[in-house]
Amino acid sequence: MSDPVYLGVDIGTSGSKGVLVDGRGTILARQDLPHETSYPRPGWVEHDAETVWWADFTTLVRRLLDAAGGRRPAGLGVSGIGPVLLPADGAGRALRPAILYGVDTRAATEIDELTAELGAETILHRAGTALSSQAVGPKWRWLARHEPEVFERTEMFLMCSSFLVHRLTGEYVLDHHSASQCDPMYDLHAADWAPDWAELTAPGVRLPRLLWSTEIAGTVTAEAAAATGLPQGLPVTAGTVDAWAEGVSVGVTEPGEVMVMYGTTMFLIEVLDSPIPHPSMWTTSGTHPGTHTLAAGMATSGAITNWLRDLVGGDFAELVEAASQVRPGSGGLLLLPYFAGERTPLFDPDARGILAGLTTGHGRAELYRAVLEGIAHGVRHNLEVMREAGGSAARLVAVGGGTQGGLWTRIVTDVTGLAQQIPRQTVGAALGDAFLAAVATGAEPDPRAWNPVVETIEPDPAAKEIYDAYHRHYRNLYTSTTEIAHFLARQQRTSHRG
Repeated sequence: MSDPVYLGVDIGTSGSKGVLVDGRGTILARQDLPHETSYPRPGWVEHDAETVWWADFTTLVRRLLDAAGGRRPAGLGVSGIGPVLLPADGAGRALRPAILYGVDTRAATEIDELTAELGAETILHRAGTALSSQAVGPKWRWLARHEPEVFERTEMFLMCSSFLVHRLTGEYVLDHHSASQCDPMYDLHAADWAPDWAELTAPGVRLPRLLWSTEIAGTVTAEAAAATGLPQGLPVTAGTVDAWAEGVSVGVTEPGEVMVMYGTTMFLIEVLDSPIPHPSMWTTSGTHPGTHTLAAGMATSGAITNWLRDLVGGDFAELVEAASQVRPGSGGLLLLPYFAGERTPLFDPDARGILAGLTTGHGRAELYRAVLEGIAHGVRHNLEVMREAGGSAARLVAVGGGTQGGLWTRIVTDVTGLAQQIPRQTVGAALGDAFLAAVATGAEPDPRAWNPVVETIEPDPAAKEIYDAYHRHYRNLYTSTTEIAHFLARQQRTSHRG
């Protein structure tokens, strides 16, 4: 019998990835596709399920199957951005573009309303997480209030991964982790939907059956096989949110281990042996039965580097080389990376980006390094709050496109004072999806053998001392400018309404 191969496909914020791997985790083929994210209004961030999610998926799968040379995959794992809200009709057809995760801040009023109705402490105890722009529940209420014609036609609630699963298998399911981010609709301690709060939040909406990400949701139908080229009957996992699949991809599976994901947004996940709700973090179910995680997420990170590159010109290699010649501190610049508000630990959709200390002597090298340093200070802020909550950050593993080049990971290590391990593969969630497909189909792979650590970045004490002084001012800069940032955010909304 030939060695089994597995497919993993992930739909991200600004692009999608797919991999074909063998039973030892060796990547046999990889495909990447960029795509557009829609920003129709300030605070609104959306994806079209057909032209982004499904189109990317079918393209990636056909390319990977071509690379497989006729070998039939043993399983398929999927993941995607989340939590998101995609209202669909009874056939699973999208009724509007999907409302994305915490970067979409439209439901601020509904967050306040639900928090007042249910009680902040009660929500934190039962659901594990305070309501914020990350939560799905307030977005349901926003939809019912602002687009009642869509809400009235809604029969199914899909996320990115569950949309793919339904299209492939016909099964209406959602994984426990994704459900645990539907605050306040999921009871973290019961590991099930909270039916009373779900009905209050999304009245009349039929909720999907819950599965763990290590379980098979169904098999590829004849119709899906014809649309994708996948073999009919191929087992498909229940799927999950991309960041959690990415944690699996780098072997972050034991309590105290933290994944630091360098992408369009920065995301951190620490594995826990029991839930520890904290008002400034997200406490969720994990990908495996009985597991929990403490998570943090910044609203922007790589998105800011893209913005600056487009603004000043050049390519990333040039910017990284120039910034690497600048000493820690960026020549006296300090950046708040809140270009799309901020998620954890601030939960402030009206926070705004600030670049302090500018002079005519600063150039693009200092600006680019200041961006990387500002994001690194945001990572440190989140790790400090995670430790306050009860996490230990005993082991940090870096993953994502931002690990390439070395400068960004070096800066984060020096700002936080914590070593980071770099695994052999940093392709991200798609590799974790393939791993979950192997587990779900009965294999017993070792994630650390699939993706071993190849480099450890140790902090530079001299740089850490410099950054310690900057970090104190980073924390103070937000509190001292909050009133100004909120005023400017209001002006931006007023300006858009014209």
